[in-house]
Amino acid sequence: MEIRVSKQIAVFLGNKPGTLARLTQLLSKEKVNIYAISTSDTIDHSVVRLVVDDPHRAMRMLEEHGAFVVDNDVLMIHGKNSPGSLARIAKMLADAKVNIEYAYCATDPSSTKGIMILRPDNMAKAVKTLNSTKV
Repeated sequence: MEIRVSKQIAVFLGNKPGTLARLTQLLSKEKVNIYAISTSDTIDHSVVRLVVDDPHRAMRMLEEHGAFVVDNDVLMIHGKNSPGSLARIAKMLADAKVNIEYAYCATDPSSTKGIMILRPDNMAKAVKTLNSTKV
């Protein structure tokens, strides 16, 4: 398992057709590559969380276009794509009293490896815990 602290940006958008298309077109135009994306919605807005290859450029460009953007650190975990992998990570963190605020991931079913983005409430403790044992 490889663990890396990465910068994630969160963009707050109107919850209506076309907003995600405009966001991704702006990133594409600036040659910003998206490594991971997650969206969540409420009645009047959505939050798009992204891990990209150049978060500072992405933030600057999105703010220039009037978007409200915040950044924070997340863990990018490269690990096995097998039953129980997430359960082991979650248990290790729970045993260390580290809360998982949110997580998102995806992988091709035929892939032996996957990537998970995880936001712990205590980054340093999460990194130390996950690096202490092979998962």
